[in-house]
Amino acid sequence: MTRAFLITGGAGFIGSSFVRQALARPDVRVVVNLDKLTYAGHLENLAEIVADAHHHFVRGDINDPALVARLLREHDVDVIVNFAAESHVDRSIDSPEPFLQTNVLGTFRLLEASARHRAALPPDRAAAFRLLHVSTDEVYGSLEAGAAPFSETHPHRPNSPYAASKAGADHLVRAYFHTFGLPVLTTNCSNNYGPRQFPEKLIPLALRSALAGRPIPIYGDGRQVRDWLFVEDHCDAIWRVLESGRPGETYNIGGSCERTNVALVGEICAVLDAISGRPDRKSYRDQITFVPDRPGHDRRYAIDHTKISRELGWQPAESLATGLEKTVRWYLTNPVWCDAVTRSSLYQGERLGVTNPEPAAAHA
Repeated sequence: MTRAFLITGGAGFIGSSFVRQALARPDVRVVVNLDKLTYAGHLENLAEIVADAHHHFVRGDINDPALVARLLREHDVDVIVNFAAESHVDRSIDSPEPFLQTNVLGTFRLLEASARHRAALPPDRAAAFRLLHVSTDEVYGSLEAGAAPFSETHPHRPNSPYAASKAGADHLVRAYFHTFGLPVLTTNCSNNYGPRQFPEKLIPLALRSALAGRPIPIYGDGRQVRDWLFVEDHCDAIWRVLESGRPGETYNIGGSCERTNVALVGEICAVLDAISGRPDRKSYRDQITFVPDRPGHDRRYAIDHTKISRELGWQPAESLATGLEKTVRWYLTNPVWCDAVTRSSLYQGERLGVTNPEPAAAHA
């Protein structure tokens, strides 16, 4: 049986990767790609699939219930994957309200539309209907050094407006399963990286700064720890959850690649040194600079993905070394994509009134 997918936020970094995977599958009849095209969503991410007859891009907002209802009805949707989110911590500190609008109210309206759509489906299709909500490890708060990684039973203790908005969305998704029987799935992932990541995130920002000969700024002492997950591995895990996950359950997805920010940037510099060395033959590490830390910066995130590995047989395919090399090579060979994205007026800060369009530091 083929299925119709509604993918929200499908012009973003992770969403566009998932869209490309979906279009390559024989069991996917159509992909309806709904994206608001804010600062993090770009049609450049979809350039290679724009002519695919099975891909229908719609510029719009999950906060528009009439639009969402029409798309679900007209395309006879079987599966919803919700990537739509405001996701940058620094922007949430500068202006929290858009995060509440999209991440909390938008998720609520998507759940409402999904429940009504499912109620109109024949019994067999209603039973097979799924809504998968993509969340983050940041909802769990911060870990002390040596503490066990986050499991699915770890309490939500968000420390930034972004994390709080995603935690609120997680709770709404859970409530719609327990109260209304909507067959939902939630995934909480660790820090993603890979091709087409928005340039203000740690890895592409460090790459762009290094290649431009600018300082590579790192917040505080650079000892913040993150668990790194290659984007294609993340999408593979989402497919596994859609195919075999139990409705109402949460599955943590991690890369088993914990690094301090300063160590990670050092590894990026080492890959650059090997592939595209500086003209003066010095290391890109010489450009690393420490700057004052941001407010409320969580010290450590780490994901325990035992549950998805044990129950669904998923493991990350990429090590940090192989994933970083693929990522660096992609950015080196795709400067046009970077130029197009960073020329966007929304990236330059007009949307939130940001006075410094480049983040203050490489961070996660």
